[in-house]
Amino acid sequence: MVAAALLDGAEHSEARWLQAAQARQASSAVPGPPSPHRQARAADNRQTTSPDCPTTPLRTYTGELEGHLYSVLSRKPGISGKVAGWTCAVCRTAPAAVLDHCHEHGYVRGPVCQSCNTLDRPDHLYSNDVRVADRYTRLFDTHTVDWLRHWHRCPGCRARTTLPLPHLAAWTAHTACRPLRPTHRGSRGRTPCGVLRVSWTGSQNTPRSCLLTVTVDFCPSGEHRVLAQVGYREAAERFGAWLAETAPDVAAAAGPDRLDGLPTQSRPVTADTSGEGLALF
Repeated sequence: MVAAALLDGAEHSEARWLQAAQARQASSAVPGPPSPHRQARAADNRQTTSPDCPTTPLRTYTGELEGHLYSVLSRKPGISGKVAGWTCAVCRTAPAAVLDHCHEHGYVRGPVCQSCNTLDRPDHLYSNDVRVADRYTRLFDTHTVDWLRHWHRCPGCRARTTLPLPHLAAWTAHTACRPLRPTHRGSRGRTPCGVLRVSWTGSQNTPRSCLLTVTVDFCPSGEHRVLAQVGYREAAERFGAWLAETAPDVAAAAGPDRLDGLPTQSRPVTADTSGEGLALF
């Protein structure tokens, strides 16, 4: 009798549970008005939200972090959340994800999205050697002014009217030495020879002994190894002249008369060529 009572009770409980589950399923199948909190990101830079996460518009970056050293700022509590609240300082459309900084002078340049951070990162083969990939066309041709403005958010680069050494080397190979790059006849006309690569000896702190060497790798005929050797000072002077012609407003904000507050000897930051440690989180 006791066993029969227990079985009857279990059957009754199971029947009630099935009824409740069917009722919940039926109520969820009826479409209701869309929740104001569940909306996709729109053109006004609002993020996808939910009832547990209210809509928060992204802020446009206007130089709030200029002059701050990355080594100091990256250790401050809450900085990663603050970075995520800005739009990218370069493309100005995607949410920022990391804090881009100059690896030579150590200054913060601005919050950028993952895509722009990857585009900006030099393609190091070795610590003093970069491959001049196709993406430099965007950096120095199609979106030049935006990138120059971003790089010169570093007070060290802006005051000296130059770029970090890896970027200056890439610019020298891609832009200043472009007429020297040979071409080969192909099925679709003449194409640029091989792959450009630029290496250097010394550093920006020893400009007299710093020499940039532009070479061509993977030449089909095995020729054209060394295209040019350019001293650092000459490369910097060429870049300054090109900057004044290409982006006058950026050049006007730079120059040797804006060295106030900068150390007489720049303190280089060791470049992380492994791809790790470039983000705050």
